[in-house]
Amino acid sequence: MNETIAKFGYPQTLVADYTHWVVLLRPAQPTLGSLVLAAKSEATSFPALPAEAFAELATVTAELEAALRAAVGPAKINYLMLMMVDPNVHFHVIPRYEGTRAAEGVTVADAGWPKLPALGEAYELSAEEIGSLVGWLKKSWRTS
Repeated sequence: MNETIAKFGYPQTLVADYTHWVVLLRPAQPTLGSLVLAAKSEATSFPALPAEAFAELATVTAELEAALRAAVGPAKINYLMLMMVDPNVHFHVIPRYEGTRAAEGVTVADAGWPKLPALGEAYELSAEEIGSLVGWLKKSWRTS
């Protein structure tokens, strides 16, 4: 796995594994169910990914959105490709909702709703909470 995937806590944060992508629980939760969708490639720019990664992205995002809708019930899902600190291709996937959501003893408000996600106000998960939320999200995942 590349440097970016390792930084986001792989393998403890792994929710789903695909040929070209991994879906990780984001250790800092601006909203409940926030994820990192990371390319396994060493690419540091989006167009540098292999064509097969782009093709698989359709399946990955469909399954990711279905799982988040089942688990969190967001009004919207934001994909942020920031890549300012972490070099490899990845998206921060932020389910958006008014108010709060709770699961596995963790409650998170969407402090930015209905505007930009409040990334700086994210709830930092403990190792135990990461394990619980990864298991919770995996129950909603339907892989192809």
